[in-house]
Amino acid sequence: MSEGVDTVGMDTPPRLAVDRLLDDPETRIIVCCGAGGVGKTTTAAALGVRAAGRGRKAVVLTIDPARRLAQSMGIDSLDNTPRKVETVGAGDGELHAMMLDMKRTFDEIVEAHADGERARAILANPFYQSLSAGFAGTQEYMAMEKLGQLRARDDWDLIIVDTPPSRSALDFLDAPKRLGSFLDGKFIRVLMAPAKVGGRAGMKFLNVGMSMMTGTLSKLMGASLLKDVQTFVAAMDTMFGGFRTRADATFRLLQAPGTAFLVVAAPEPDALREAAYFVERLAAENMPLAGLVLNRVHGSDADQLSAERALAAAENLEEGGIVDQESGKAGLRDSGAEPKGTAETAGSIPTSRTARTTNPPETGSPGTESDAEGGTAVDTAVVDRVTAGLLRLHAERMQVIAREQRTRDRFTSLHPEVAVAEVAALPGDVHDLAGLRAIGERLAAGVPAGA
Repeated sequence: MSEGVDTVGMDTPPRLAVDRLLDDPETRIIVCCGAGGVGKTTTAAALGVRAAGRGRKAVVLTIDPARRLAQSMGIDSLDNTPRKVETVGAGDGELHAMMLDMKRTFDEIVEAHADGERARAILANPFYQSLSAGFAGTQEYMAMEKLGQLRARDDWDLIIVDTPPSRSALDFLDAPKRLGSFLDGKFIRVLMAPAKVGGRAGMKFLNVGMSMMTGTLSKLMGASLLKDVQTFVAAMDTMFGGFRTRADATFRLLQAPGTAFLVVAAPEPDALREAAYFVERLAAENMPLAGLVLNRVHGSDADQLSAERALAAAENLEEGGIVDQESGKAGLRDSGAEPKGTAETAGSIPTSRTARTTNPPETGSPGTESDAEGGTAVDTAVVDRVTAGLLRLHAERMQVIAREQRTRDRFTSLHPEVAVAEVAALPGDVHDLAGLRAIGERLAAGVPAGA
């Protein structure tokens, strides 16, 4: 049994013990992954704040383009350098935060692994500038590179990664392999061949052996772009193997025991379907899954009142019935005597006008009620309408809760072994450290309070 899991009954999934996971000194990397728009960034930031508050030296790496993390942590801006967040840690606890700049990270790799003249040539190459700024998979690959760099520095005992908001959460695992395959692929090797031959022999080889291919490429890419690509390949020749080596090393780091994956989802079919797919993929790659964080879960402190009963009560009020009588007795409303069997029972809703006017006042206009001290009269029709509206709102909330429960149950039936922490939906966005601390407390509780 994992250290970050609390066992519960047979009918419910195990509860994810977030504090136990954060407090474990063996936990060095936490990766928050999942579909876009499910709260990965907020979860990662809240985990960082809570870990620092419990004495860990943590750094949060985010790849969120909305830049909400900096605002919520009270930092003017985040960049490719970790910045300390003040007034977070308890004792020796510290929190740093950074936002991935994929082009700057790519530039740092070039500057670190090429001599000065070659590095300048690569950085000035137009094809490199396009590749480093927007090539498919570059952001995910650079996130892996930056994770490897942070882990190698050993300045923090916990690294929390907010994975890129990709079209698919699987891109974070697949992109390094795809970029490595591109750099090691046949196309690159073909373009590299003339440079390896060198000088006039290389040009002769290019003109004689590859004239047809380069002619086609020139038509597709343009002669200028083809030249830029060939220049880039020649300059990067000695670095290609390093990309694959570092990607493989970081991939192994993600499989190591000190790493924990948290799949983040919302209680919606698409998000949990993606979460289930990711759980299966992590298992196939032998990567350690800590559990599922289920964000924006709705609850109610009045869940003993079902949606059906709330709707029935609202209809009775709107149609002039008596909601706390037995079925078929609504017509006795004005009979002047309460029939047998209509005494208020546990769970009944005394919202009818009859229930409120057992001792009608001697004064006051018809259809109104006065308080005991002769205060302002209340129009009972208005009260009925407001009460009916509230009952309908409650019914809608209970229907949402029921739908979310069915969605969670489907996920749990497929993956009963996955520990779950549920976080109640908040009325607004998190925009400061206090909000992140509140999310951390809800994560630690693991079960949403009535909302």
